Amino acid sequence: METRLCKMLGIKYPIFQGAMAWIADASLASAVSNAGGLGIIAAGNAPADVVEKEIKECKKLTDKPFGVNIMLLSPFVDDIVELVCREGIKVVTTGAGNPSKYMDKFKEHDICLIPVVPSVAQAKKMEKIGASAVIAEGMESGGHIGKLTTMALVPQVVDAVTIPVLAAGGIADGRGMAAGFMLGAEGVQIGTRFLVANECTVHENYKNKILKANDLSTVITGNITGHPVRVIKNKLTNAFLQAEKEEMAKDTPDLARFDLLGRGALQKSVKEGDIDNGSVMSGQIAGMVNKEQSCSEIIEEIMQEFNALVK
Repeated sequence: METRLCKMLGIKYPIFQGAMAWIADASLASAVSNAGGLGIIAAGNAPADVVEKEIKECKKLTDKPFGVNIMLLSPFVDDIVELVCREGIKVVTTGAGNPSKYMDKFKEHDICLIPVVPSVAQAKKMEKIGASAVIAEGMESGGHIGKLTTMALVPQVVDAVTIPVLAAGGIADGRGMAAGFMLGAEGVQIGTRFLVANECTVHENYKNKILKANDLSTVITGNITGHPVRVIKNKLTNAFLQAEKEEMAKDTPDLARFDLLGRGALQKSVKEGDIDNGSVMSGQIAGMVNKEQSCSEIIEEIMQEFNALVK
């Protein structure tokens, strides 16, 4: 495929692997890149030395392009920006904030900035500051979400900007990819399906939770905080929803309560396998994910289905 994204980034297929904190490491990113997509290491809230270790390991595992996702609310964001510049990373995706203050440095080091955006206004702002492309992510996705669905968001973003747009949220197969392209996207970002890839190092309990999920397995928590998150239902989500109900009944809700509830919850599920009391982030398409495969098998299957549909 010769989309603008493929030419710009030097990748075979316009498929990005979602940047999932605590999950998207060198093992997963290198496997996706070797399969022709763009693997992405998620920096999350990790300090620079941890991210540097993953970058160096990824370079050993692949000679193909890969990217790093920078979470702009991280306390180590300045260090991570310096790190990607020093390590010669050519693709940076961003989330949870505005990357404008780092744009000059990215340009100086020939880094393609591709922010995740939840709205048309944010997409237009990112194009104005010089972003190479944007990822329009609908609320069907797992983790932190916006207010618009992929179906509604993507075509409006496509109409509003001239740079390439990737569709994200609720995409797991060739049908979803084709739908994104019909909406005007030139690429897709996929997260949940890669959670069960052989090369994904997430705890096996987490993988099994995804594999056993159905169409109604996810729920949104944290609406009261202004930072909603889509996760699979468990004891933790029940506690969150009950706390939200109680706090909404108060004149002055205690939002610190939710910080305590969620602290360390993602690490608990990803690394320790506690899928009852940890945060099991997943998109709404979890019910479509029913088998473990290698990243190359996943991408090959997606592309075969996509090509059959768009002939």
